[in-house]
Parts: sequence; structure tokens; C-alpha cells
Amino acid sequence: MSAFARQAARTARLLQVTPGWKRLQALHPDCDDETTRAILDEAAAFAEGVLQPLNTPGDRQGCTVTEGRVRTPAGFADAYRQYAQAGWLGMDVPEGFGGQGLPLTVHAACAPLFERGCVALMMAAGSARAASHLLAKAADAEVAAEWVPRLASGEWAATICISEPEAGSDVGRLRTRAELIDGAWCISGQKIWISFGDHDMTERIGHCLLARTGDLPGTRGLSLFLVPNLIDGRPNGISLDRIEDKMGLHGSPTCALRFEGARGILIGEQGRGLPELFAMIELMRLLTACQGLGIASASADIAESYAADRRQGGPPEQPAVPIADHPDVHRQLHEIRSRTEVLRAAVLELATIMDLARLEADDELRRELGDLAGWMLPLIKNFGAGAGFDVANAAIQVLGGAGYTKDWPLEQYLRDSRVMTIYEGTTGMQALDFLTRRLWREQGRGLRAFLRRARQEIDGLAVRHPEKVADVLRILDDFDDFSTRMMALQADPDTALYQANDYMSAAWRAVSGWMALRLEMVGPE
Repeated sequence: MSAFARQAARTARLLQVTPGWKRLQALHPDCDDETTRAILDEAAAFAEGVLQPLNTPGDRQGCTVTEGRVRTPAGFADAYRQYAQAGWLGMDVPEGFGGQGLPLTVHAACAPLFERGCVALMMAAGSARAASHLLAKAADAEVAAEWVPRLASGEWAATICISEPEAGSDVGRLRTRAELIDGAWCISGQKIWISFGDHDMTERIGHCLLARTGDLPGTRGLSLFLVPNLIDGRPNGISLDRIEDKMGLHGSPTCALRFEGARGILIGEQGRGLPELFAMIELMRLLTACQGLGIASASADIAESYAADRRQGGPPEQPAVPIADHPDVHRQLHEIRSRTEVLRAAVLELATIMDLARLEADDELRRELGDLAGWMLPLIKNFGAGAGFDVANAAIQVLGGAGYTKDWPLEQYLRDSRVMTIYEGTTGMQALDFLTRRLWREQGRGLRAFLRRARQEIDGLAVRHPEKVADVLRILDDFDDFSTRMMALQADPDTALYQANDYMSAAWRAVSGWMALRLEMVGPE
């Protein structure tokens, strides 16, 4: 069994012990165990056979600019078409728009396989898929009918355009403006850090862009637009300034674009651009965790395989032993695998919660699940992204000097994953949101839902794992106490904000303890 197939098998087994999955299957009879396992196996085969062969060559070739247009690495355009034609790009897009209408959970189960295969290429797929959901939800019916099926089929592509030279995370200082001229919105300004802002994989690219439409300060004056690179086959006032020379993700062009009177289509209500855009941002934050999980999965497999084959040490009069037999290496491998599988369990948990928050019939239950999903998302985004880098780093340590060379893909995984705790909201931004919004503004509703859900499941394991259950319950109690102290610090925000990162880290320890106990239910392979 290949490493990709083993990852698919691990995912399938973890789904079986994810409490929300059985409920989701009841609401989605098309996702029976046999069908889901077949989808995972096909995803593994596609990732291994089509995407993985492009990963290292794409990193080494990188992207170039020719006559003002971006050229992607050899094979990327064909692989993107194959990915879309096989149905992967639209797997959770509504059927009415040409997708398959599968639950988000099925996508979250498959995505780490694709990200493992070639995370750089999947940057294009991630934004196109998220834009499909955004437009299906918020765009006028005519716009949605034109764009969503073509995004899901891979005929067209899409990006997210927020950052500007003087406004990154500080969205309220965006200066790009949209003016209504002769009944049409015209956008002018510069946007940066746009993944696949220009490329040769599709002819048409739609930019989901925030621009200022009024004089209100901060985010209240921002509206959301869809700005195509072509209108009626002609350029739409968008030019490429440059692509960034980056540490990693060389196959993913990070573009700076200039908009000069580009015609745009208003999406949703004027002045509500940022809330509308969160339909896209939330999906991309969960996907960031899937990126980290894909890289962590690959790194863990490499470390384990190398340690089993590499022989060194032991009694000098006897043959050298596999380094996996050395206690310290065994410890490192255990930590690598534990961190990877805890993240896998947490990603599946959050995905099922997000699905059920949309599908459950009971209003109160949907609200509770929505609160819990909002509470977990900053954690999964940040620590999922961090796991990609940290596990790749730890795997390099297992390989020693070999891991530091380009003979092994770990150094690329390390470079590719470093940015993941930066884009889609930095660690600091996630910590501030987790404290000020999820705890203070929402009065801890998501926190209480988490503690109830975790303690209920953990109590059911007390007979089988009494000592481990007692340890995790202490972690939960300590975190509960920490939350009470942080709630009391609303009158002293500077002190509270200084501790926000520690508070978010404590929350992840509590979630990790819960997921680690769930892994006990899966047992050894």
C-alpha cells in the first residue's frame, strides 16, 4: 500500500469515530461508508499519480513573466484541467451549479491528499472553489449562473484580492476605490499578495475584490466586487506589476496587480463587502489547515520510512540497528505522528460541525453548532498551518543531514509551509479574534459548547482509559479557569491582548487532548 493510500485509510478510520459523521451520513445517504472510502481511494490515486510528479519540478522551475503574463510550471495547466474534469474542484459545490453537492467533510477528508501531492498548484484550486461558494451564496442569480459552473469545471478561475501596499491585515485602511460611472462600477487601485492573480491555466480569471465605495471609515465603507480580467474577450484594465520572489511555493505565482478603471460587478450589498467575503475566507482558513495536514502527513511518512531503513548504532560487534530502535528517535517519531493524527481528527471534527450547522433542522442546535464552528476555526487554521512547518522541521531532524538536502522533499515542505501561519490571517490576528470575538463579544458561547461536547465524549471513555481521561479533564478544567480569568480582563484590554496568544495555545492544548483520546478509539493500524 502506498503512502497516499495509507493516508486515505487513516482518514476513513478516523471518520468512523467522529461523532458528527454518522449524523451527517443520515442527512446525506449518498455518503455511505463504501462510497466515501471509494472517493478517498480515488483522491489518493489522483494525488499520487497526477499531482505529486509535478511538486518537485514545479518548485525548481517556478513561475516566470513573459510579455506581461505569468507562465506556470510545465504540466500545471494540464493537471488543473484533469483535477477539474475529474470532479474534484466542484465536489462540494451545489449540484444546481454543476457541482456534486457533497458535504464539506468529504472535501476536508480528500483535500490533505491533494495538498500533499502539490500544494502550490492547489493554491489555484482553493481560491476557485471558495469563490464558487461565495458567488453561489451572494451574487445575483445571473452572475452566479454564469460564473459558478465555469469555476467548478475549471474553465475559469478566481482569486481573492484584499491586501494593498499600506493595508495588509488592517483591512479598514484599504484605499482601492470603486466609482459608479454611467451605471457601471469602475475599480482603481493596487492589490498585492494575490495567489494565481495571473496565470496561463485558464483564459478568464475573476478577482473577488474589496474596494471602497463610500466615505465611511474603516471596513464599513468597503464593498465586494467580482472583477474579471477579460470582458467580452478584451482586457479589463488589469495589469501585472510583478510576481514575488518567495521562500517557497514557487509554483504558485504571488502577484501584485494594478486596476485602472476595471469594470466590476457588485456582490451583495454595498458597504458590506467584508462580511460577504467571509463566506470565502472561512473556507480558505479550513483549507489552510488541510494544507498543513497534507504536508505533515507526507513528512511523518518520510521520517518513519527513513528511520526504519537507516541503520546506525547498536553494539559494535553486531550489525547496525534501524535508528527507529533508538529511544530518542522513537520519541521523535511518536511526537511527529501524534501531532499529525490529532490535527487530522480535529479537521474532520470541525468539518462535520460546519456541515451540521447548516443542515440540522433544529434552530437552537444549528446556532450552537455555528458558535462551536466559529470558536474552533481560528484554532484549526493557525495550529493546522503550524503543524505543516513544525512536522516537516521535526522530520528533517530525524533524517539528519540527509533531510537538509534536496535529495529529500522535506526542505521543500518546510519552505512551502512557512507562509501558512501568515496568510488567511496571521497567528496574532487569529489570537485577537479568538479572544475578543469568540470569548468576549460572543460571551463564550462557543467555549461552552466545546466544553460540553468534549466532556461528554471523554466521560464515555473513562472506563477504558481512566488515567488518560483524568489527565485530559484536568487540561479542560485548567483551560476553563484560564477562560474565566481572560473574561474578567475585558476592563484591562492591554493585559488581555498581551496574553491572547497564550490563551489560544491553551485552547489548542485542550482540543488536542480531546482528539488524542478519540484516537485511542481507532487503535493501532
